Amino acid sequence: MSCYFLIDTYIDEKRGRGFYDDYIAKVKPIVEGYGGEYLLRSEKVSSLSPQRTPQRVIVIRFPDREKLEACFQSEEYQAIASERAENVDARAVIVEE
Repeated sequence: MSCYFLIDTYIDEKRGRGFYDDYIAKVKPIVEGYGGEYLLRSEKVSSLSPQRTPQRVIVIRFPDREKLEACFQSEEYQAIASERAENVDARAVIVEE
């Protein structure tokens, strides 16, 4: 069954987007290499809750949970994970069919 990875990000305006943009360019081929398909990547976000106002939302579909976990636990991903972690606040959930 398909497994979905949903992420909303909050970009630290003081730090800028430099490292995060670098991360975005590097992560796409890694995700796709594990069968991940980007269904949505957008900064056109309208929040319905003042407590949760993400600046960017990403939805990725993986063939199954095993591929998703293999992707984000891989050496390739771990090598770039700090570029995201140190520059944006990202909140993610996994949704299975």
